[in-house]
Amino acid sequence: MTLIDTNDVAEDTAPRAASAATRTANATVRETLPFDDRQAFEDAARGFVATIDPPTIRNERGTVVWDLTPYDFLDAEAPDTVHPSLWRMAQLNRHHGLFRVSDRIYQVRGFDISNMTVIEGDTGFIVIDPLTCVETARAAIDLVRAHLGDRPVTAVIFSHSHADHFGGVRAVAAEADVRAGRIPVVAPAGFYEHAVSENVHAGVAMRRRAEFMFGARLPRGPRAHVTTGLGVTLPRGTTTLIEPNDVIATTGTERVLDGVRFVFQFTPGAEAPAEMNFHLPDLRALCMAETVSQQMHNLYTPRGAQVRDALAWSNYLDEAIRLFGADSDVLFISHHWPTWGSERIVHQIGMHRDLYRYIHDETLRLANHGYGPVEIAELVQLPEQLSTFWANRGCYGALNHNVKAVYQLYLGWFDGNPANLHPLPPAETGGRYVELMGGLDTVLDRAREAADAGDHRWAAELLKHALAADPGHRPTRELQADVFEQLGYQSESGPWRNFFLLGAEELRNGTRRPRSTEAGSSDVVSGMSSELLLDYLAIRLNGPAAARVHLRIGLHLTDTGERFLLTVQNGLLRHSRGSTTPDTTLHLEHRTLAALAHGGTTLEAAERNGATRVDGRRDDVGRLFALLDTFTGSFDVLAPNPPPAAGGPGTA
Repeated sequence: MTLIDTNDVAEDTAPRAASAATRTANATVRETLPFDDRQAFEDAARGFVATIDPPTIRNERGTVVWDLTPYDFLDAEAPDTVHPSLWRMAQLNRHHGLFRVSDRIYQVRGFDISNMTVIEGDTGFIVIDPLTCVETARAAIDLVRAHLGDRPVTAVIFSHSHADHFGGVRAVAAEADVRAGRIPVVAPAGFYEHAVSENVHAGVAMRRRAEFMFGARLPRGPRAHVTTGLGVTLPRGTTTLIEPNDVIATTGTERVLDGVRFVFQFTPGAEAPAEMNFHLPDLRALCMAETVSQQMHNLYTPRGAQVRDALAWSNYLDEAIRLFGADSDVLFISHHWPTWGSERIVHQIGMHRDLYRYIHDETLRLANHGYGPVEIAELVQLPEQLSTFWANRGCYGALNHNVKAVYQLYLGWFDGNPANLHPLPPAETGGRYVELMGGLDTVLDRAREAADAGDHRWAAELLKHALAADPGHRPTRELQADVFEQLGYQSESGPWRNFFLLGAEELRNGTRRPRSTEAGSSDVVSGMSSELLLDYLAIRLNGPAAARVHLRIGLHLTDTGERFLLTVQNGLLRHSRGSTTPDTTLHLEHRTLAALAHGGTTLEAAERNGATRVDGRRDDVGRLFALLDTFTGSFDVLAPNPPPAAGGPGTA
């Protein structure tokens, strides 16, 4: 991490104005896209019933978890500091409240990054995707009941395994009712496993990068945060999870929930590892979850995750058209607004189908001509009919990084050039480049010339090496911040903009806040299997420090009856199931293991609270936990981090 003396920050940390190059780039966009097409604005406002005023949601302690009032600045024409297409999406995402989609189908939009859909059943409400957290979900269901009647929730559907589609479930359903079978909770096969394991093994790194992708710490304004693209922003509430009691594993599976007939399409490995769409044949309505959006989605998410299969995604969309297109009068989705009319529905799904297939096929065509991922990302341009279709615009996913995702899926990180097979690390490369170019002052001069000429990508490349050579050099940090800012202003993708602008903010002010090491809410963490928790403990083991350590410790989970043998040997931690009883055994409940694994408590604190008991050599258990690294999540992402301490724990 680059430590910045708080007395040595730049005197002027305010965002800069748009440069001449940025003004020209954004003005050109206004001339090349069909901004006179206002159909999306009509669709986003259609069916409005009511909302809350002000659009602010608080938790039980009075802390704000969601607030749209800082986005009032969007009631204006696009400024020079925002890509016009992204500004358009920000305005569309700002619609909020309860909306009637069609007969018996309603959505609450703009209360979260995602939508809650509510279907009127025979006796109550069927809730699809109960938002990210209980606070926003409670506000949404309260609004529904205020205008549609005080009816119970009779079923819940999780369309896929991302937290913004299940995290508010405890606001709409009680776990006791679910476990007793009184409320069906329907989800795709693999949902629970993926929901609890999402972002676990690389979770701290992913959450740090997610700060950049979603820009939650940025101020709101035309020179800062305007939207994520997928929705306004992320709420800051309590994420919960209840295990489903009904699983869908095949396309064509039917269910009748509270008198409403559902036909499901199983789509694993598209936008999420566990996902499904569904059709309501009697209501002529189609839910495409997040396989369809009002913008290009991510084949690779910049926060970091496994890449998605563009070919499978495209094929699922083609299948949906064949199965449901002619029998649907309205399409609704997990983000954004609906689409009405069978012809428009088929067209939108088809344009998405062709978008992902074109990216897939062109990437591999060019790869088979010998081009590498960076080259292909520069070469691939969408045909005009695809690129000017508003729902294909890159306000969230970006064509450039989606192309690289396809390459990565098939060919991996290596482009085939031996010079890139074993490159020097960034810190050493940066130092040598700076020396070769004549020192920091010369590099800064060349970077300023490039920035002044509007060549911001080259300026950023030069300054990347300068920062690697001297991460604390204030003039370099300030100039790179200015360059990142202009790149952010020119970015159509909300995540790209947020990455650039938060990068600029941290370059000016430093990374100063320690961050939580915990993986998530107690519901999510405690839902992880014992094996998954032990795998995460193994990741935390400092291999060099443990290289000559040999430990054998029994683990007994007193509430589940599970027993494991933990072995530290050859610098790693292994676990195996069984009733082996070594000389030392650690006794604890599953929830305590979860808290220990993910940083919710320490061994010492658990012992003080009586949550653990050791039979045998307590020092062996203490030695094991002393060998575990603590991940703070406060590392620098803008310059190389220093080498870890030689052989000692806690070096992450």
